[in-house]
Formats: sequence, C-alpha cells, structure tokens
Amino acid sequence: MIDGTLPGTLHVRIDHHSAVQAAADQARALAVHLRMPGAQPDRAAVLASELASNISKHARNGAIFLQPAPLGTGLDVIAVDHGPGIGDIGLSLTDGYSTTRTLGAGLGAVRRIATDFDIRSDPRHGTLAHARLMLPGSPRPTVDIGALCLPADGQPVCGDGYALAHHGDARTALVVDGLGHGPDAAAATQRALRTFRSCSGAPLPHIISALHKALRHTRGAAAAALRTASGRAEYCCVGNIRAAVLSPRGVRQQLTGQPGIVGYHHPQPQSRTFELTPGTTVALCTDGIDHRWTHAPSPAHLSLPPALLAASLAHTRRRSRDDATVLAFGASLGIT
Repeated sequence: MIDGTLPGTLHVRIDHHSAVQAAADQARALAVHLRMPGAQPDRAAVLASELASNISKHARNGAIFLQPAPLGTGLDVIAVDHGPGIGDIGLSLTDGYSTTRTLGAGLGAVRRIATDFDIRSDPRHGTLAHARLMLPGSPRPTVDIGALCLPADGQPVCGDGYALAHHGDARTALVVDGLGHGPDAAAATQRALRTFRSCSGAPLPHIISALHKALRHTRGAAAAALRTASGRAEYCCVGNIRAAVLSPRGVRQQLTGQPGIVGYHHPQPQSRTFELTPGTTVALCTDGIDHRWTHAPSPAHLSLPPALLAASLAHTRRRSRDDATVLAFGASLGIT
C-alpha cells in the first residue's frame, strides 16, 4: 500500500516582520490545496503566523517550512532559527506569558491548535518547533517520520523527491535525486516516483532496476531505497545519497550508494542490512545536504526526533545551490 508521493517543501525566510503574514498566507493556501475542510486552512495560517512571529520577535536567521505531512495525514508547519534559544520552554507555553508585552498567545496557541506539537531549544543551536495539523478523523501514524524536500535557490521546482509505502509490517522509503536541478531533474524524479508506485513491494534491488529502465530517456538520477521491518533495515542505493544510523550515543553507521546513475550507467544493485534498536534514527540525505554533519554531531542533535532532525539539517547543513532532501525514520514507533 502506498502512503504517498510527496511534493516539495515551501521555505519562507523570516527576515522581516512582513514575512509573518507571508507565512500565514502560504500555510492557508497549502491547506486549501490539500482540501483540508472547514476551519483547517485558517488554523494552519494561525500556526504559521504564531511560529513566524516568535522568530521575528525573538530570534535571528529563522525560517518556516510548510509541507504536507510525510504520511499524507495533514499539514506540517516547522519553525527553525539560529538562537538565542528559549530559556524556559514550559513557561513560554503558558497562556498569557510574554517577554515583549504582547498578549502572549504565541506558543500556547500553537500547542492548543496543533494536533501534535514538539519544540526543542538550545542557546547554541537555536529553537526547532514542529506543529502538525491532521485531517479530522485521520488515524495517527504508527511510525515516526520526518522529511523536508527543498529546491535549489532560484529554481521553481525541486529535482529531488521521496515516496513511502507499506506492505504488512514492512515500510519502504524511496529517495530520488534527479541529475542536476530544475525542471528536467524534476521530470526524472517524478517518473521514478511513479514507477515506485507499481513495484514498492518488490525486493529493493528489483526496485532500483525498475527505476533504471524507466529513466533511460531522462537525464537520470541517484536513487536510494530503505526498507524497515522487525528491528532490521535494508538499504539499496545507486548514486550519491547517504544514510546515517544515529543513536543518542553517536553515529552508529554510515552507508553510501554504489557509483553510477540510475537510467544511464547501472551497476548490479546490491543491498545491505543492519539492525535497528529502540531509540535509533535513520537519516537519508541527498547531496544537497553537506554530509560532514555526521563527523561530530552534538548530543542535542543526536537526540532530536525525526521531524526536528530533518528540519535542523535542512536549515543548517543545506547547500542552497542544489536541491536538498532529508528523510528520517525513528525506530521507536512501528519499526522495531
């Protein structure tokens, strides 16, 4: 069963107070595009407005990310900044609390409106907040997944993409990085994702081979498939997409793809397996994310839940001249 092929992430830089309204307007428009009913578009706008306003008033170098939830159950509003952090998060979530003599509705209102809300703050790394607004009546996801997919600066579309599927107790993820960027890269990626829909339950090397056949008349792509089930994961990749296995104690394992281009030069795909234990996170990153983040990640970074880990990497380690995707799986829900 396919959970969905997801469009890219909207990126709103909060570099002026007028950007607060822009974030709200784009959140409302995205909710309407996703056909969220009733007052849901207005609630999405409030979430974006309050989180953006918090950045504008208190932080620096901040942004709002807007996107469909990775499992297709609603809309995500994610806020990131570079500090100075929130001294007492619990107090900041209290209704009526304010350090700027305003009504103090911000984070408290976000927590009330959002279906799910998570926030982390550190003086050295700034604040990360994730608010999810789920469709009424939709079931809660059984697996913890975070993702962001951002186009290169100045490009109208993203040449990266990802898709998710599940069959029984196994969940399969595909991350694709179309060669280069722009519309031609996006066309290759979208063809790969359409092909994945028809073969997502096949062995991973077969999936990569099917993508190779489908992409022969495109500019080609890098592609990585990850399957998790029963405390184990399998990884199969051709091209420059990296996987990192994290625990609170450090980077346990790093995996790189086989050299080649799917659709052009196709080595015989090979998969590798590794164990997942509770508390483990697997992060897949295209080369628009600087891979050196794994060299010495901070303990605070290692303990982030998948949605906030993906947001942090996209905000702090993104190469803005290239498309960038992060897909993170948590092993504590639904995978072990």
